[in-house]
Amino acid sequence: MQTLPTLTISNTASSEATFDTTIKRRKTRPVRVGNVTIGGSFPVVVQSMINEDTLDIDGSVAGIRRLHEIGCEIVRVTVPSMAHAKALAEIKQKLIKIYQDVPIVADVHHNGMKIALEVAKHIEKVRINPGLYVFEKPNANRSEFTKTEFDEIGEKVRETLEPLVVSLRDQGKSMRIGVNHGSLAERMLFTYGDTPEGMVESALEFIRICESLDFHNLVISMKASRVPVMVAAYRLMAKRMDELGMDYPLHLGVTEAGDGEYGRIKSTAGIATLLADGIGDTIRVSLTEAPEKEIPVCYSILQALGLRKTMVEYVACPSCGRTLFNLEEVLHKVREATKHLTGLDIAVMGCIVNGPGEMADADYGYVGKTPGYISLYRGREEIKKVPEDKGVEELINLIKADDRWVEP
Repeated sequence: MQTLPTLTISNTASSEATFDTTIKRRKTRPVRVGNVTIGGSFPVVVQSMINEDTLDIDGSVAGIRRLHEIGCEIVRVTVPSMAHAKALAEIKQKLIKIYQDVPIVADVHHNGMKIALEVAKHIEKVRINPGLYVFEKPNANRSEFTKTEFDEIGEKVRETLEPLVVSLRDQGKSMRIGVNHGSLAERMLFTYGDTPEGMVESALEFIRICESLDFHNLVISMKASRVPVMVAAYRLMAKRMDELGMDYPLHLGVTEAGDGEYGRIKSTAGIATLLADGIGDTIRVSLTEAPEKEIPVCYSILQALGLRKTMVEYVACPSCGRTLFNLEEVLHKVREATKHLTGLDIAVMGCIVNGPGEMADADYGYVGKTPGYISLYRGREEIKKVPEDKGVEELINLIKADDRWVEP
């Protein structure tokens, strides 16, 4: 993975401040999910969720396969009933038979102990929502929870969770404790309010039960549909875990982000902010679109932060009056010709003013220096000047000459 060099800045007093431009991820324990590992020193894992009904065996298998083929490393499916849980066994078997084994997470919600115990036999990871796993209908007449009432429900939570924890522990499988801001348990709302603190305490209650049963294959999420709440909840969760000596990986996501440009921006605002802080080991971008649309956004976020390099990095100026060719059109041509290459940095610059400096870290440069001609660079070195209409062709030839070209 290419990273930028350490930056040193001197002020007028000649003292130096050194800024490290690499992200230092929070240290977490590795948690295995089938053949994928979340946390530890492993790359940030990309996840998504199929939208097919799990009772549709063939449709679910096809949906999981489509996601996996484009880079989704763990796929989640919803399991709202025992019939769905049993269908998941067939999905897993068929997937292995006609494609390959893909790590699957089963999403279990309302009063889901029996369902969770069934799916734990068939897949690698179970996701539970603490606010719904032991679900009690809110009491409209309630004004408070006494400590006794709070503890009594806590004991019921433990009794309900323990069989699942023991099953997953004994099979070497994993669990995601997935707290959602919009579905906190009533007693957490009364005790802590509709706050990030309530979300954190909800997760910690479930973590402590797991730890008391010697189960540590946990991944934690603190999702919210509002970015400031989501960011605050994850930061507080990381802080509390650090204080308590817990090192569980965090699954990042802005839930119900919507669709289109705003959905992507909203997800990026939350996920990238935390990743830049070093918080987060696996991500999902939740769009109201086909699940396949989520994967490119995930990889773009990770690539932009230098956390994974899965595509060409294009450096291009925004264009101005100095630009010597149609920058938007040329960038499109360069991208179409080279987008299948992995791990290269290619700069497309409209003029020489900022070109060499701004593209200093690029592997190859495509620069307008004189009207009608393109200067091609390898790193900082100008290699040749070619007619504009031959620019893309000659860029490809240069990459081929360096033995860095692969056919699409």
